[in-house]
Amino acid sequence: MDKDRVIGSAKVIKGKVKQAVGKTVGDAKLETEGKADKIEGEVQNAVGGLKDTLRGD
Repeated sequence: MDKDRVIGSAKVIKGKVKQAVGKTVGDAKLETEGKADKIEGEVQNAVGGLKDTLRGD
């Protein structure tokens, strides 16, 4: 498994938490940061999956 997949998954989780906390406390900036982290993590996870596929893992 490529390290990008691990890091990407962690960012997705971090983003979900930030988004939930931001929504709960009414902090739109925190919620938006969470959404951005989540998307960044999903992209990084996809890149890692592509690397795995190219390597034949």
